Amino acid sequence: MGKKKIKKTLVDQILDKAGIVHDSLAINPLEGKLPADVAADQIYKTLALLGDKTGPIIGIVPITEHLSEKALAKVSGNKKVTMIPQKDLAKTTGYVHGANNPVGIHHKHSFPIYIDQSALELGQMIVSAGEIGRSIRIDSQILADFVGARFADLIARSE
Repeated sequence: MGKKKIKKTLVDQILDKAGIVHDSLAINPLEGKLPADVAADQIYKTLALLGDKTGPIIGIVPITEHLSEKALAKVSGNKKVTMIPQKDLAKTTGYVHGANNPVGIHHKHSFPIYIDQSALELGQMIVSAGEIGRSIRIDSQILADFVGARFADLIARSE
């Protein structure tokens, strides 16, 4: 019984064309059910924000954590960043809530992208593949290099 072949997303196609090794996964972290080989702390959410100086900016943090808007603003040269309202998300990034991903966004736009430092320490990370219920597992450094992202400490710490 071989693995069921899943249709490649645009993100899979972009990575394949660039010769970047990754795993295609059919998981929806929003449903809470994860395969045995996937830990919640490996899954990262791609958040779209607006910087007061840069315009759209992307912050990527573990789904188990909250993004520190203050930290993202500081590292990106903004005084303030705010989440893009859901109603404006698709027209800004090209993706609906839950499908935003660094590969597709970088492919369509050149928004600055910042990934939480924890992904570098993990070595591999899982991000959306541009469709609800689809993800990719990829080497964190390779992903960052491919999309021109910088690593920074982006997790909100409770005081």
